[in-house]
Amino acid sequence: MRGCIFDLDGTLTNTLESLTCSVNLTLKEMDLPPITMDQCRSFVGDGARKLIERTLEACGDAHLSRLEEGMEIYGRIFHDNCTYHVTPYDGIREMLNDLKEMGIRLAVLSNKPHGQTVDVVRQIFGEGIFDFVQGQSGELPRKPDPAGVLYLLDKMGVGKDDCVYVGDSEVDVATARAAGVTGVAVTWGFRSRRILEEAGARRLISHPGELTEFLKENR
Repeated sequence: MRGCIFDLDGTLTNTLESLTCSVNLTLKEMDLPPITMDQCRSFVGDGARKLIERTLEACGDAHLSRLEEGMEIYGRIFHDNCTYHVTPYDGIREMLNDLKEMGIRLAVLSNKPHGQTVDVVRQIFGEGIFDFVQGQSGELPRKPDPAGVLYLLDKMGVGKDDCVYVGDSEVDVATARAAGVTGVAVTWGFRSRRILEEAGARRLISHPGELTEFLKENR
């Protein structure tokens, strides 16, 4: 293995408080009731638009008549709050440093908007850890479409057989499968082990150090 592509929210960083806060500030501005953190946990993973769609449906807007309004407000609020209380999960920094020392090429692929993805990675991890960072943009379809993974493989100069894709959701499981790369599902993120297994995850880890060991064994 020569490359590793990571999902961001729920995989590298615990962003649930940031996302819930931004959603609820959006709802407050729209005079709608707030959602819970557990609801937000189940709504994330498919990008900002799906997050707001699911939120509005939960608030009773079954026809999504206020979707564009919600997207405009959320985009503005999330821009200012994308790193609010965001922290890396325990063991992530150490694991990334270990992989870097092993010469593994590292990238991030997120369904979070590209600008916010770059901001979070830069503010939480600084410069120099990741070779490439890619968020959702008009240039590439969002996961589970494999286009983002294939784009990063080309950028990194790494073949499908030499790359691991790491994520915490059923979207990530499907992304790895669609791209034809080895998938690793983490159990510390936004989805339970049961949901990941039902999505077809074959390789699951419960601590970042397990990824380091897996890559050492498969170099």
